Amino acid sequence: MTKRIISFITLAIMSITMLMAAATPQDKAAEAYNQELYNEALSIYLADANAGRASADLYYNIGNTYYRLKDNARAILYYEKALRLDPGCSDARYNLEFVRSRAGIDEDQGANIFSIWMQQAMSRLSSNTWAVIALVAFLLTLAAIAVYIFVDAVAWRKVGFFGAILALVITIVSLVCAWQMHDRAIYHNEAIVVANPASLSTSPRTPKDKTEVAFELSAGCKVSIIDKVETAGTLWYHIETNRRQAWIPAKDLEII
Repeated sequence: MTKRIISFITLAIMSITMLMAAATPQDKAAEAYNQELYNEALSIYLADANAGRASADLYYNIGNTYYRLKDNARAILYYEKALRLDPGCSDARYNLEFVRSRAGIDEDQGANIFSIWMQQAMSRLSSNTWAVIALVAFLLTLAAIAVYIFVDAVAWRKVGFFGAILALVITIVSLVCAWQMHDRAIYHNEAIVVANPASLSTSPRTPKDKTEVAFELSAGCKVSIIDKVETAGTLWYHIETNRRQAWIPAKDLEII
């Protein structure tokens, strides 16, 4: 009986050890990456993502691998994907800005500095976090109103009055940010140009001459998708970037 128990315990320990020693796909990819076998690492990472195990960390690793393969456009794409899942991923945000800077790409050359700052600030938190901030600010608004109404001291009434205004402003701003971040996460209407360069057309068809070419975009540029249409078996996207609109074939884009 004792021998059977010992054998069972030994077998259990061996099984647990083997399970712990079994390398996950991410471990294998990381090992290949560290050995500078970037194509092999990328194949493993992409297979993991296509198997439905997408995560901010996985997209971040794919972005790093594409950068090592000198594919800045797809590195930018996957850093954007990582930030879509986790806006607070500081490593992905830093690398995104670094690669954009190295490639000489601005996110929106037509936007003013304040607009860019607001977009960056808003993107640092998820929609759920903004919603929590809005709820807390709303409760503080109610508390400040109560202080203003029920406290007799003039100083405290001033605190309640101005505190309520400030908290209400924070509530409204947070709700707007939560709504925009929710839409950004749900509706995939942003993309990265992967063709280098991409010639955009004034209509959903291949330009016949220069008069039908709207403008060109370099690989890595971010665009917003307005509409799409299929003509002659080719899918075209109507996009907007830097306050300009044009048509681009789907093969020249990757959806974030």
